[in-house]
Amino acid sequence: MELKLNKPICFFDLETTGIDIGKDRIVEISIFKVFPNGNKESKTWLVNPTIPIPAQTTAVHGITDEKVANEPTFNELAAQVYNMIKDSDLAGFNSDRFDIPLLAEEMLRAGVDFDMKNRVSVDVQTVFHKMEERTLGAAHKFYCGKTLENAHSAEADTMATYEILKAQLDRYPELENDMKSLSEFTTRKKIADFAGMIAFDKDNEEIFTFGKHKGVKVDKILETEPGYFSWIQNADFPLYTKKVLTAIKLRKLNNKLS
Repeated sequence: MELKLNKPICFFDLETTGIDIGKDRIVEISIFKVFPNGNKESKTWLVNPTIPIPAQTTAVHGITDEKVANEPTFNELAAQVYNMIKDSDLAGFNSDRFDIPLLAEEMLRAGVDFDMKNRVSVDVQTVFHKMEERTLGAAHKFYCGKTLENAHSAEADTMATYEILKAQLDRYPELENDMKSLSEFTTRKKIADFAGMIAFDKDNEEIFTFGKHKGVKVDKILETEPGYFSWIQNADFPLYTKKVLTAIKLRKLNNKLS
């Protein structure tokens, strides 16, 4: 089935120095652009990240410091990358949580005012997770190797859930066997920035999710502690987080003037 497009869409993937959106860098970027008329265009660049590539990361994607030593930096490539995607929607695998946020950081670092206005993103991983069976029975089969008998009886479902959690802790050593930690791991927030440092509360107002003002409305802190804004802007926070915070501050200022 061919895609029905009203505008071009760019499928893209990044190989990077790591998974920290604010600190890590791109070492390879590949873009496959599909046009509404069916035409296609593709481009792949190796990128000198200007920082060392950890050995454990090289073990994943095979790209070494030596391989990219003479390649252009992202600053040098940013205009080309932007020209290819500027009129397009974006798509990728886990792209909403990783590739787009990291690309945004690299673009902003290179002086390109990247945002997602007037474009949408399609995360193929999310389609996969939503369309493939994610029932309790499927989880019981996957994690415990058992068929769930009497599914949808409260007792059977309760015992299956207990067994699944224990099996998940066995399977994933990175999960901490602590209920507070597991609660935090399984809590999903609606976020305002890509890094999740600014989220929305039940009133759909922005709140900080970290530090001494965790859970406090951003508007309130901007008013009562203006130095906190300056501290974030000058500290080692993701550039997109800083951009979102600046937009909130400008919105607050405009509301006062209007």
